[in-house]
Amino acid sequence: METVAVIDYGMGNLRSVQKALEYVSRNQQRVLVTNEKTAILEADRVVFPGQGALRDAMEELEKADLIDVVKKTIGSRPFLGICLGLQALYEASEEADDVSGMSTFPGQVVRFPNSTDNQRRTLKVPHMGWNNVSQKIEHPLWNRIANDSYFYFVHSYFVEPLDKHNIAATSEYGEEFVCAVNYDSTFAVQFHPEKSQRAGLQLLSNFLQWKPG
Repeated sequence: METVAVIDYGMGNLRSVQKALEYVSRNQQRVLVTNEKTAILEADRVVFPGQGALRDAMEELEKADLIDVVKKTIGSRPFLGICLGLQALYEASEEADDVSGMSTFPGQVVRFPNSTDNQRRTLKVPHMGWNNVSQKIEHPLWNRIANDSYFYFVHSYFVEPLDKHNIAATSEYGEEFVCAVNYDSTFAVQFHPEKSQRAGLQLLSNFLQWKPG
C-alpha cells in the first residue's frame, strides 16, 4: 500500500488535510501526518501544507531539521504544496526581507497591493473566501475539474515565478495572480483544496492517482 506523508512542522490545518486525503483515498493509500525524516523520505507521495507567516514556517522547519528532507522529496516523487507550502518553495518574500525561502524554484512572493475592484470597492487583504481558478495548462491534477471552478483562499501574499511556463493556474483579486504552479513531479497551489468542497476533493483525488512521466 502506498504511503502519503503530510509534513507536520507545526503549521497548517493538518487534521483537515489528513481527513480529506483519507476520504478520497478510499483506503487505498495510507495517510501519515508526520515530522519523522525517515517516514517522509520513504513515502510514495508527499504533501507540504501550511498557513501563517513565512518566517515562522522556516524557523519551524529548521527546528525540526526538515528543510533538506523537503528538498530531497521534491522532484523524486509526486509532491503537493498547499498555501504556505507553495510560497516556501521560492527564494524570497516581501513578508520578511531578511528570511529566505527554500529557493527550490526561482521567483519571489509578493503582497497584494492596496486596490479596488471594478465597482471601486476597496479590496481587503488578506484575500479570504471563494474565488475562481483559471487553468493555464492541461494537467492530470485538473482532471474532472471544470475551468474557472471555485476554490477557497486565505492569503495576503502570492508567488511570482520567474519562469512563466510553470504557471498552472491564475485567479483575480484586484489583479491577476498566480495560484498554482507545476514543476515536473511537483504541483503547488495557493488555495486550500481541503476546504474547497467538491473541486478540492477532486484535486486531492487526482494527486493520489497522479503518475508523473
